[in-house]
Amino acid sequence: MKQGLELGVSQHLALTPQLQQAIRLLQLSTLDLQLEIREALDANPLLEAEDDLPDLIPEELIPPPAGEQPDRTLEFDGDTDIPQELGVDGNWEDTFIDLNAGSGAGSHDEDDGSDYSSGACKPQTLHDLLLWQLDLTPFSPDDRLIADIIIDSIQPDGYLGQPVQELCAIASSGRSEPVDETELLSVLRRIQHFDPVGVAARDLAECLRLQLEQLDDIDPEQRDWALAVVEHVDLLAEHDYKALQRITDLSAEAIDAAVHLIQALNPRPGNKLDQEEPEYIVPDVLVRKVSGSWQVELNPAIVPKLRVNQTYAGMIRRRDSSADNEYLKNRLQEARWFINSLKSRNDTLLRVARAIVQRQIAFFEQGPQAMVPLVLQDIADELELHQSTISRATNRKYMHAPRAIYELKFFFSSHVSTSDGGTASATAIRAQIQDLIQAEGSHPLSDNDLAERLQQQGINVARRTVAKYRENMGIPSTTARRKAARRKT
Repeated sequence: MKQGLELGVSQHLALTPQLQQAIRLLQLSTLDLQLEIREALDANPLLEAEDDLPDLIPEELIPPPAGEQPDRTLEFDGDTDIPQELGVDGNWEDTFIDLNAGSGAGSHDEDDGSDYSSGACKPQTLHDLLLWQLDLTPFSPDDRLIADIIIDSIQPDGYLGQPVQELCAIASSGRSEPVDETELLSVLRRIQHFDPVGVAARDLAECLRLQLEQLDDIDPEQRDWALAVVEHVDLLAEHDYKALQRITDLSAEAIDAAVHLIQALNPRPGNKLDQEEPEYIVPDVLVRKVSGSWQVELNPAIVPKLRVNQTYAGMIRRRDSSADNEYLKNRLQEARWFINSLKSRNDTLLRVARAIVQRQIAFFEQGPQAMVPLVLQDIADELELHQSTISRATNRKYMHAPRAIYELKFFFSSHVSTSDGGTASATAIRAQIQDLIQAEGSHPLSDNDLAERLQQQGINVARRTVAKYRENMGIPSTTARRKAARRKT
């Protein structure tokens, strides 16, 4: 094979820095975009905001400027003489007053404008709560060590994560005498009286029993009935009430009263300590009906108006090659790129939102039952954009409509064929299933019945598809709904 040179012409897409920045801004959520804008404003002196940025970001998420330290202003106390020298063990603050430091407990005026909400404690975990209670409970040094091991093994839902034998082995390591189960169970019972009630249980039956034993202001006889029932929690889970009557020698009325009491308990006591800070959704676009037509606009609260700082821009000289002038030139170009990229992001987002609303007008007029099938490629073809661009523009972007706030991805769903050769949206099918179940009354419809009802409406859907949609909506099975209807009657 002979080697040689050959000329060829080809086309390829080059991602310039400007294009890369535009793509990155497009896929950012509202809060991430606000952080990006704040960082750009801090880093580029030629970029400024016309108005103050909307306060959408928690204060702790805003990064402080690099190297910036809070100013410490010292004020001379007129009643104190200035010493000629400070002692070796003296501090400057012992002689002068630090204006940034508080003046001690009880020294705040009522109208000092302090934000007391900023001093609220962070969300507390179950582990932190148990350790706090452990510090308030008297334990011997050996029992304290065992208690620490037990608390470390408790899972987030409140249950003991390891068998007692393994905990004994862990507690015995490094000790001259091994820890037996009796000693560990004694410490475990004390921890089981901590809050939340039912914590450190080894199984569901013990968790329910601990909660029943610590309930106040209930009928003791009803408590005894419930304690007898939770000993057979497997039969309770299967709703086998006849077997429970036979084993516990309780009447049907006693079983019903016990079940009613048990249903008020918390099977996962640790979950109520899950106090994660709420994530607030800020809509990117607003949809409303004006004079009979649906209008789509960007949320003005999240669209900052950026501009080039004319003071610094006026300092740039064309033929000046000094380092300072080159720095200003580069920052000017970066500011213009950022403003153009932000404008391109907003224009693309608005175009995509308007196309979605135009396709889903029936949804806004009639509800989820009228949702039409829609895929990303449909919007991409209409706007002459790439499908990946539509995906970035709809990811973590939200629309505020008269009915609710929806993620833009919500309007894209799979479809099912209909008897007339058309298609039906999966969202519309789920809504119809929910309507049929809500109207079933005391005779629950099976998944097969629901599939037949949908086929009568021209929607060809299999029974297993109906079951999948029903489970995704969190609707119980036919058997569970039938038993619930019997208990109500």
